[in-house]
Amino acid sequence: MLNRSLSAKANGQFFVALTLAASIGGAAHAQTVSPEEFAKVQRELARQARVIEAQQREIDALKMERLAGLHPSPEAPAAPAAPAVVAQVAPNQQNAPAPNAPVGERPAEPAPQVVAAIPPEIGVLTPKGHLVIDPSIEYDRFSTNRLVFRGVEIVPGIQLGVIEASDAAQDTGVATLAARYGVTSRLEIEARVPYIWRSARITSLAQRDQTISRTSNLYGADIGDVEFDARYQLNSGADGRPIFVATSRLKPPTGTGPYDVNYDDNGIATSLATGSGFWGLEGGMTALYLTDPAIIYGSLTYLHNFSRDINKTIGSGDSAVHVGNVEPGDSIGMSVGFGLALNPRFSFSLGYAHNYIFRTTSEFGQTTQRSLALNVGRLLMGWSYVLNDHLTLNNSFEFGVTSDAPDVRIIFRVPYRF
Repeated sequence: MLNRSLSAKANGQFFVALTLAASIGGAAHAQTVSPEEFAKVQRELARQARVIEAQQREIDALKMERLAGLHPSPEAPAAPAAPAVVAQVAPNQQNAPAPNAPVGERPAEPAPQVVAAIPPEIGVLTPKGHLVIDPSIEYDRFSTNRLVFRGVEIVPGIQLGVIEASDAAQDTGVATLAARYGVTSRLEIEARVPYIWRSARITSLAQRDQTISRTSNLYGADIGDVEFDARYQLNSGADGRPIFVATSRLKPPTGTGPYDVNYDDNGIATSLATGSGFWGLEGGMTALYLTDPAIIYGSLTYLHNFSRDINKTIGSGDSAVHVGNVEPGDSIGMSVGFGLALNPRFSFSLGYAHNYIFRTTSEFGQTTQRSLALNVGRLLMGWSYVLNDHLTLNNSFEFGVTSDAPDVRIIFRVPYRF
């Protein structure tokens, strides 16, 4: 009822303004208007415009209050703040309580729910002055089963030649201690220190004059490659625009590299590496689009691995091979997905990530060899539960969808914010 009264009164005031304007136009044709009369009419028009504007702001404020649930009943009265408007519009409402916010100011909108299930590397920044300690435990499983036939197949099922088969399975565990700090409201830095243990079982079968089967078990445990990250938010995301975050990552070869492990006389490794063995520098860009209660994200990264002169002889006797310069292939990565907050405490996310790894170039003696390029595609999913203002539980999964990707990756994280 109050909205209809205010609207009617505003329309009436607007009609008065139009009448005054029309009178000015008519007078202009009949006779010359004196400057004093013209100034008086201008002041009256300005006053009427201010009254109409104040009434419209009041109507908007009352609508927002009702939408926000500040009044339990749609017909609950609310008094305007300006006494002049009260006298003209609703005299019987003068003793009603004033609204909680000044007339003309939009009530504060509730803050979007936090989607904690978004992976931290995507770009969800830490607030200024806050420190987040993020311990995690991870399990990876990678397996491959390959059959190679060198010969002639006369009819289906009858083969003449050499058959070689290999079956490999590798389990990896990673315990990581990470720390993130919000330097400013748009800049955060992070350091990650992983400890890695790996075990692999490799079985090879070769059928020549006689069948030869060989099984080897390899292990490795040591610190992995430490990582240093920085993320900077480029814009505020106002007016419904996406938020863009620039990311960078430096990875020194602190772990045991593939050429740092021991080899036997035949040039076969006797243990597993825990690091890449090369310096790496990554840069990228992430876009976040907030559509409460969901966040849609996409990222694009490029990782450059610096070459290194190994200058090491592997094996002995006829099996000895000198390894010279090795240039690991760079990597282009992309990811896309969304996170959805089901309530202020629980959220989940779904996404897909893909990495294209270029060929690695290696010098073995007087020859140069190039490996095959790799395509690593993973399906991502995860969930998060906020226990309190400081502690959160996170669980994420990755499922390999290409032959070069790990079969499964499971991560448990317990970030604690100070």
